[in-house]
Amino acid sequence: MRIVLLGAPGSGKGTQAALLKEHYSIPHISTGVLLREAVANATPLGQQAKAIMDRGELVPDDVMLNLIRERLAQSDVASGYILDGYPRNLSQAEALEQVLKELDLPVEEAVLIEVDADMVVERIAKRAAEEGRSDDTEEVVRNRMRVYEEQTAPVAGFYAEHGVLTRILGEGTIDEVQHRIRGALEQGNLA
Repeated sequence: MRIVLLGAPGSGKGTQAALLKEHYSIPHISTGVLLREAVANATPLGQQAKAIMDRGELVPDDVMLNLIRERLAQSDVASGYILDGYPRNLSQAEALEQVLKELDLPVEEAVLIEVDADMVVERIAKRAAEEGRSDDTEEVVRNRMRVYEEQTAPVAGFYAEHGVLTRILGEGTIDEVQHRIRGALEQGNLA
């Protein structure tokens, strides 16, 4: 089972990926975690990324893609993976497709968790209050939503064209959303 999770910030991708990982016993590959681990372990790619981040710049696509390539080459991925946080734009989706083709690990299902924008703002505001984060103001979240709509939302079209996109309503309880995702995966005979 090889899955890419898509959705707006605050749509629940990370939460749902953790539950899928537990249920299906396949690795959850979060690009944020990969990046932090590579920096903490001072791997060659981690050192390269750290130098870029220390300059206040975004880690370029080629570095992120190489981190993903390294992770997907590990033996525990043979039974599948859940990729969360990547791809974020069409060029990343196309580059990822090439890497996955080289590794013979193509995406079998792209799951788009759809949530109303106002609900996302509400979820992130709640999370920010619970975690004491001041960086998730409504203005910041609405800007992240604009960036998502412009850059990341078209990735769903990429996977739809490849016949692997499933849209899931992301509203309701965590368990309800998880039930919908698993139902779609099982209906597609992936589970």
